[in-house]
Amino acid sequence: MIQRIIRKSVAILTRHLRREIEHNKMLTARLLTEQNRTKNTSDLQEVEFKVFSQWGDDGIIQYLVEKIDFPHQTFIEFGVESYVEANTRYLLMNNNWSGLIIDGSPENIAAVKSDEIYWKYDLQAVSAFVTAENINGLIGAAGFEREAGILHIDIDGNDYWVWKAIDVVSPVVVIMEYNSVFGGELPVTVPYQPDFYRTKAHYSNLYFGASLQALCDLAEEKGYDFIGSNSHGNNAYFVRKDKNPGFKPLTCQEGYVVSKFKESRDQGGALTYLRAGERLAALKGMEVLNTRTQQMQLL
Repeated sequence: MIQRIIRKSVAILTRHLRREIEHNKMLTARLLTEQNRTKNTSDLQEVEFKVFSQWGDDGIIQYLVEKIDFPHQTFIEFGVESYVEANTRYLLMNNNWSGLIIDGSPENIAAVKSDEIYWKYDLQAVSAFVTAENINGLIGAAGFEREAGILHIDIDGNDYWVWKAIDVVSPVVVIMEYNSVFGGELPVTVPYQPDFYRTKAHYSNLYFGASLQALCDLAEEKGYDFIGSNSHGNNAYFVRKDKNPGFKPLTCQEGYVVSKFKESRDQGGALTYLRAGERLAALKGMEVLNTRTQQMQLL
């Protein structure tokens, strides 16, 4: 009996502390947003700050919201896991945007739906393994307007192919994860496999997604300007050309950032901590598709 009371009290205290920490983080973020509002910069890294994003993307997104005209305050993000750490959570809670999030794990989506944010805000959470074949149906079923606000794709695999396939919406801003390991010159992506899983594809966990150059080429085809990357070298930002308020369009080489986080693994699944200059060698002999020539080549 006493133990149950103690456990219940600890759970209540934990929830209370979480809310207090969250509240204080959001207050700090609002102060930083006010400071950034006075800036007139095209360097997205100058306005970074973190609330719920893994890196400094919360600050970048807030800056873009201040500078760009968004007819629809809506977002779509997939690959969110349990949505505790995500690039659109602060946008949902601070700006009260409406959103659709998708994750392949039913358990993750169940966790989202049990969070109080699910009744407090206009959020739809869907469990589905995203493919190029089903993404338009998933977005369309959620009832999104053709001109969505922000689209963020981070699925560690078919990112290039999924963005290429999307035609049911034309977001104002697109945030794409890119694979820094592929470098800033090659226009390449992993070949399309509907069931692609990065750990199964190569034990190193480094074989996934697309290079920044491949994404920049695709962005140009779709009518977007590349305006920069976050400072950690994993997210690239694109704004639709007709909505660009004056951000300087960048070449891939101008906006490419080398990632420095060390997530490589050995065949037993243990981290090997390969640094930036060592990671590509771990993928030697793996096949990628050159998105310009449409030919397969070896890394």
